[in-house]
Amino acid sequence: VQLQAFGGGLVQAGGSLRLSCAASGHTFSSYAMGWFRQAPGKEREFVAAISWSGGTTHYADSVKGRFTISRDNAKNTVYLQMNSLEAEDTAIYYCAADTNLKLLTLTTQGLNFWGQGTLVTVSS
Repeated sequence: VQLQAFGGGLVQAGGSLRLSCAASGHTFSSYAMGWFRQAPGKEREFVAAISWSGGTTHYADSVKGRFTISRDNAKNTVYLQMNSLEAEDTAIYYCAADTNLKLLTLTTQGLNFWGQGTLVTVSS
């Protein structure tokens, strides 16, 4: 599976953005998907994850209630809707795929596939 993330940009605090991660390959629907981010000078961290069916989602505490992860298996795409953005949300956002949903929430190491990042900058 090859992943390509896009949709980042510059937004004012309080604004919204929607990130997309498009996957190639015939087995997208077999994978749980996750979004991660890495701010300057910080380690990459978990943001959100979704099961292969879309029926189960997990969020980092810092984004609960503001971000929503979803997927469209017919379009081989996973989304991250980000509302009420804060300056602290500024980071490069990455998507990842793994057969293990729980693993996506626990670690950034050893995941099956990663996409390239897309930069989100929130101005205060």
